[in-house]
Amino acid sequence: MADTNQRIAVSTWSLHRLLGTIYPHDLSTDAVSDGDDRYGEGEESLLGLPSVLANHGYHRLEVVSFHLRSRDPIYLAELRNQLDVSGVILQTLLIDAGDMTDPIDGQRDTRWIAGWLEVAQALGAENARVIAGKQKPSPETLARSVAGFHELLAVNAGSPVKLVTENWFDLLSTPEAVHELLDRLEGQVGLLADFGNWTGPDKYDGLKSIFPRASLCHAKASFADGQLDEADYGLCVGVAEEAGYRGPYTLIFDADHPGEWSGLAEERDFITSRIG
Repeated sequence: MADTNQRIAVSTWSLHRLLGTIYPHDLSTDAVSDGDDRYGEGEESLLGLPSVLANHGYHRLEVVSFHLRSRDPIYLAELRNQLDVSGVILQTLLIDAGDMTDPIDGQRDTRWIAGWLEVAQALGAENARVIAGKQKPSPETLARSVAGFHELLAVNAGSPVKLVTENWFDLLSTPEAVHELLDRLEGQVGLLADFGNWTGPDKYDGLKSIFPRASLCHAKASFADGQLDEADYGLCVGVAEEAGYRGPYTLIFDADHPGEWSGLAEERDFITSRIG
């Protein structure tokens, strides 16, 4: 990915105020829930977002599953068409719920996630991000996650969509657990490494450990009083680049100030000034 512009992506989560309504998940059904306006009604629809993104100079997008108001094939085809017309690549569908490691509901959640892989395929997504598990790592929970991924890989067989997981929630809260899971999946599942999911004094060492395996990155910056934390962001980008990461940086903005487009622009400009 030599083109710097192609190394920048945006998640719909970073524009959740612009989009407004979300559709929270109910894992007992494949139906999309009624809309929830906790972030306001929004100013833009998901169908209109690709052209708006392109107008702001962004050409790669990650869509969080709860931003889809329907799973109807006609709606999905319309969104895919808007992406194509706008020249925006759907980099990842972020399947944002489910716990394959839950001792009671793990099988149900795995089946629910499998249904969303069909959505990723219909949208032409390059990747689908799956939560590895929300239970603490143990031989039993890691085994459940591996079994769940094998089921999903079977469902996804023959599809160009690549399955990835993320250093997120309890199961993958340490680099050791990340490595064990990916090793046991033998390269069939990729890694989305997130700057913001780990905290504490070992954060940078942990990221340094996993970034050589990453094909995607959530580049979340911290903002305080509208000011980007350049020290932390610089260390995170430096870790990724020094590890040989050459994939896209998906900008994650989740602060009250500055505004969403301004915050994204700051993150983008910071990263592009430090990558070659």
